[in-house]
This record gives sequence, structure tokens and C-alpha cells, in this order.
Amino acid sequence: MSKEFWNERYTAHASVYGPLPNNFFKEQIDRLAAGKLLLPAEGEGRNAIYAAKQGWEVDAFDYSEAAKARALDFAAKEGLAIHYQTKVIGEGALPLEKYDAIALIYVHLPMPLRKQFHQQCMEALKPGGVLIMEAFCKEQINNQSGGPKDINMLYDLSEIFDDFQSMKILRGSKEDIFLEEGNFHIGLADVIRLVLQKEA
Repeated sequence: MSKEFWNERYTAHASVYGPLPNNFFKEQIDRLAAGKLLLPAEGEGRNAIYAAKQGWEVDAFDYSEAAKARALDFAAKEGLAIHYQTKVIGEGALPLEKYDAIALIYVHLPMPLRKQFHQQCMEALKPGGVLIMEAFCKEQINNQSGGPKDINMLYDLSEIFDDFQSMKILRGSKEDIFLEEGNFHIGLADVIRLVLQKEA
């Protein structure tokens, strides 16, 4: 979907995916010692704000200017500092070995951009760093709870394992869940959930 689509969506609604962090992200980030965290395609900042409250140093980006403005406004109201850029995935490299954790929460990309960006994420993790992912799998095409309507933008667990084959799998599953994330992620959903660790 285009930048214009997302700018319009974030401008037209008081909240798109709700104020609370993604449940899986919260569950996993709570297990880790606070450090440096990267959140690509972070939207209105719900995960960034939660992590900052837990003491994480947060870098986030999105290609929607409206999303960035919303996120920084929410953070300011909480008295929090997050470093948030307007940036397009695939344009420019990520810093090498900077992050203790990277979370990809509903970051859906076409292949080969997906493989290229996942490689960049691995390189951006410190040795021992953790990657957290929740995304819609291909079965989501039959649901009305959100996500891309192009099946090529939905993920297959084996393809994602292949993207991150140099990392240790701490968790990797396909799950049926009930989403309650604002007005645009609600209902039964088919997702993949991954926790991967870069070799120390």
C-alpha cells in the first residue's frame, strides 16, 4: 500500500491499531534486559512507547509522515524520548551490529525486498541479539482481520526460516489467534510468530 494510503489512514483516525503494544511483542520484550531496540515500520508508535517505558533506547521508522507525527506526539504526552525517522525500507543500509533486539511487527514486504531487508536486520543485530516477528501467514487471505490482500505479501513459515537460516530459532510457529488491535486488526487471524537469536 502506498505512503499516501497510510498518511490518509493515520490522519483520518484517532488511533489505527490502538494504544497498547502488540501482545507477542510485549511478551517477548519483557523477557529481555533493556538495551537498544529497532522498530521498522512502527506506525503510530504503540510498541516504541511501551519499550521506552521499560527502559529501552528505541530507534523507529516508518515511511508515513503522519505516522511519525502521531508517534512523537504520543511519546511526548508520556514524557518519553524515542528516535523516530521517516524512512523507506530498502533505501539505505541499517547500522551494523548496533541493536540488542529488532522487532518486525506486521512488516509485510514483497520478495526479494523481504529477503534483502531481513539480511540487513541480521547484520544490524549485535552478536547474541534477538529478532522478534509477528506477521500474517498465507492462510490470512481467508480472514477479514487485517493484513495485505495480495497473497504474495503474506508469509510462509518455511520461507521466513530460510531468510534467517544463520540464526538460532528460539521460537517459530504458525498460530491461530484473536486480534484486538484498534479498528483495523480485529478478529480471527492466522499468524507466524518467531523469536530468533544471532550467534554470539
